[in-house]
Amino acid sequence: MMHHDTLGNPMTYHSSPLIDPQITDEALEWAIMHGVAIKNPDGSARHCPFSIAPMSLKRSVYQHLLKVTPLLTKLIDAVSEDHAFLRTALGQMGQADPFFGRLLQMHARIHQDEQHIARRQPLLIMRTDYMDDRQQGAKVIEFNGIAAGMGPFGQRATELHAFMQRQWPSTYQQWLESSNAAPAENQALTELAQAIATTAKTIHDSYQDKPRCQNQKHQQNQNQNQAKPTFLMVVQKNEDNVYDQHLLEVALQAQGIRTVRRTFQQLASQLYTGDGHRLMLKNVGHIDVVYLRAGYQFSDYCAPELMEPECCATLSQIRIFIEQHHVAVNATVSQQLATSKTMQMLLSQMTPEALTHWGLTLEEARLVQSVLAQMLPITTAQIHWFNSQANAQDWVLKNQGEGGGHCIFGEQISTKLAALKPQDYDAWALMQRLYPHERERPTIAVRQGEQSLIQDLVSEIGLFSVFFNGQPMTEHNGYAGYLVRSKPAKENEGGIHSGQGILDSITLIDA
Repeated sequence: MMHHDTLGNPMTYHSSPLIDPQITDEALEWAIMHGVAIKNPDGSARHCPFSIAPMSLKRSVYQHLLKVTPLLTKLIDAVSEDHAFLRTALGQMGQADPFFGRLLQMHARIHQDEQHIARRQPLLIMRTDYMDDRQQGAKVIEFNGIAAGMGPFGQRATELHAFMQRQWPSTYQQWLESSNAAPAENQALTELAQAIATTAKTIHDSYQDKPRCQNQKHQQNQNQNQAKPTFLMVVQKNEDNVYDQHLLEVALQAQGIRTVRRTFQQLASQLYTGDGHRLMLKNVGHIDVVYLRAGYQFSDYCAPELMEPECCATLSQIRIFIEQHHVAVNATVSQQLATSKTMQMLLSQMTPEALTHWGLTLEEARLVQSVLAQMLPITTAQIHWFNSQANAQDWVLKNQGEGGGHCIFGEQISTKLAALKPQDYDAWALMQRLYPHERERPTIAVRQGEQSLIQDLVSEIGLFSVFFNGQPMTEHNGYAGYLVRSKPAKENEGGIHSGQGILDSITLIDA
């Protein structure tokens, strides 16, 4: 029986359930009850698609990723604060990609001279996405330094599988890839909230002994929450992934942090400067942490009603204004630049010795190199090589875009390369295509309340890490849990929202 998802994509379901529908009904109700949901346009919610049992990963691979991911974060953190290097390394890419060109203009305004000090304190919340290639082992797909979300969903997926194991152990074991596998601990929501709360309190406490103006005293009298550290989440208008965001906010509130949400357009008329270069929000008061879940595409800064002579100029200035204040920020403009595909390519081409420039030891640099996949710039010579010698199935063509829909595969690569103008080349890169291990046993995916059997599931593993002012913010060298999204091997787009991805978790095997 053929069905279609909300985007019109065909999905094959069995006419008779693969397992008792009572099980999947209760599992999806658990998911909705625990916030593992996506908001529908009419204001209702639907559960996120999920697997009925977790994937398996070799313990040695998992431990290697736990060791190397904080080192990658340490590297990116240092690169993001090397402002001269960012300008030099990404200048040509900025000319080829209009959005990153705008980011570089913003970067120049923020760091142009001593009269315009970037007082912001860098809070790097990064998700490093990997695939475990069949031949070459685990390799980085991309760095996510802005809007690096879904950590809460990662922890919830692990908890959902634990719920399955407790409630229906025989069904869980039936679909488990390895009967001897042990669940990998995942405290992504808890760890991220703790790191952000600690950061917010650090900024907040730095102001406690400083004099306050009368206006601030008045606000304190008006608002009992004024004494609390305050977290601002910058969001997209009409966002559908609100529940993942709210899970983080609720966890922060439990730690005594006040949370507020605003779009860039709202901030344009609500931000102002307080004493001691403190960032202030109208009708709220001081802000201690700014966390961007928006800002990675032009549409986030677009406000047609402003009738701007230059699109997005007004709202993009908000980021400049924020970074001129004493506030913790994720992602800073420089962090967004440092996690670009072009920077990933440049770092992958460096020797371990070159990487030590940013504070890594030679041994750490070699570990970093071990997970960086080969990437190549787009040039006339490279295009000729690709068309005449390369195996198209071994490569992916990527631009600088975030999220799904920015990768080109197989024979379509040559078509796209032929259509590119030379001035566009620096916005693109070729990356070695990864072919991860397929799950050895079929699994059941639950999407829109229906069961489907997937024979060839592969997984993308995202590891979170947090650094503040160059220092790791968790007890595990900055590591802060994981997110697993799995998809059929034949599908190129594995997003939870727009692709054929499903939430998953990890079990460890010693083989």
